[in-house]
Amino acid sequence: MSTRELSCLRWRCRRGMRELDELLLRYVERRLPQATHCERDAFACLLELPDPELFACIVDRTAARYPAQSQIFQNVIAQIRSNEP
Repeated sequence: MSTRELSCLRWRCRRGMRELDELLLRYVERRLPQATHCERDAFACLLELPDPELFACIVDRTAARYPAQSQIFQNVIAQIRSNEP
């Protein structure tokens, strides 16, 4: 992953909710550099969700709305959760 791609994803993690910002940025710093291409794509897709829906997927543990690829999305969400302080 290039520095530019990482910077772009880091910028997209800046959301309207501080809690969400912290969870996402922690994932980017700790896990994303070792993530597979599929995991990076799934993370980028998750960033397309509106803040309330993304927050619900991560914190409230509701199902993501991507049933066709739910396993990869669930893996990324689990990794985001595991980076909680």
